[in-house]
Amino acid sequence: NIEHFLTLMTVQWICLDLMKDPVTIPCGHSYCINCIKSFWDGEDQKRIHSCPQCRQTFTPKPVLVTVSAAAERTERQRELQLSRQQIQQRIQDRDKDVKVLQLEVEAINGSADKAVEDSEKIFTKLIRLMEKRSSDVKQQIRSQQKTEVSRVKELQEKLEQEITELERKDAELKQLSHTEDHNQFLHNYPSLSRLSESTDSSSTNIRPLSYFEDVTAAVSQLRDKLQDILRDTWTNISLIEKDMEVVPSNPKPEPKTRAEFIQYSCQITLDPNTVNTQLSLSEGDRRATLMREEQSYSSHPDRFIRWRQVLSRESLTGRRYWEVEWRRKRVIVAVTYGNISRSGPMNESVFGFNDKSWALECNSSSSYKFRHNSIKTPVSGPWSSRVGVYLDHRAGVLSFYSVSETMTLLHRVQTTFTQPLYAGVWFSGYNGATAEFCELK
Repeated sequence: NIEHFLTLMTVQWICLDLMKDPVTIPCGHSYCINCIKSFWDGEDQKRIHSCPQCRQTFTPKPVLVTVSAAAERTERQRELQLSRQQIQQRIQDRDKDVKVLQLEVEAINGSADKAVEDSEKIFTKLIRLMEKRSSDVKQQIRSQQKTEVSRVKELQEKLEQEITELERKDAELKQLSHTEDHNQFLHNYPSLSRLSESTDSSSTNIRPLSYFEDVTAAVSQLRDKLQDILRDTWTNISLIEKDMEVVPSNPKPEPKTRAEFIQYSCQITLDPNTVNTQLSLSEGDRRATLMREEQSYSSHPDRFIRWRQVLSRESLTGRRYWEVEWRRKRVIVAVTYGNISRSGPMNESVFGFNDKSWALECNSSSSYKFRHNSIKTPVSGPWSSRVGVYLDHRAGVLSFYSVSETMTLLHRVQTTFTQPLYAGVWFSGYNGATAEFCELK
């Protein structure tokens, strides 16, 4: 077009040789100082001066500043040297990063090899232990079998001897009964009529045919316990593996809406082996209720003795979300390490009173308090009978939410978690108070 043609013609007015006494005009283009002066002299009548290349206009005419090629080269050389220094520094930094990552690869490989080796040793010992226990059980059964069979055969021989004796006695009495001589009959009767003592009839009662059902039941119970342990252990291993996944360079942000939180929902059940005797579990071990009377639970080392608390069966790592529906005054929703004391004083055992647990106190008077390591923090937010808990174990984030039609953050913790965590509840209110871990869909 005409404008393009005029531009080309204008550029031709500027020399194409190496620039002598170069200057740079405000738009960034550079020309020989004499060339651009001559070009602008031709534009003086218009009182508007422009760049021969980009056609940008300048009013008033820019002042041109007498820079030498050597001086310009010196300035650009300085900038070039600075750029090279920055590049070399980045190369050094990246080289360090590569070496660090290589060390991490070696550490991962070494740790994995050791874990495989140690796991194989542990499972080998476990298998040998099971084989030895199996052999012991067989030996005990066979030994008991031998004892029982010997007892029965001994009794059987006594009975057979008694039968033989009775048959002989019966034959003698029969013969005596046919004696015609009265005097002879009366003479022999006293000695023949006396019977030997009979075998105790109670010892001949037939026992049930299944002598060793108790042993089978005990072994079955052992199998069920081992299956539970292996299942829980495998779940923990899977969670650890998931938590060890490489974090992407653009990790997902924390959830904002309840729908986003529920993507990380997990089913939580309460562990009957940890529940205090004043608490009753129901709804598939998802609900705990504070009772007036103590419940009858078997003795277990994991049970909370002094405080009305209970822990979840599941250990928690990675990203997890759950909700607790509570009723009646003062229910404490907590997260804790599994090695919290079960029978110690308050500062060792109670959720929120030590550095192993974090607890949100929910009060029916429409107030909340957060407690960690005995430090109490008042919390403001809309009251709700449902509390949401979000955990990002790797990022060290623990957040408590008031859940209703919307979700409102009540308190957020930023720390470093050094162990898997467990959900828990503590009751410090009245009988009948409940806390239920909700099923989220």
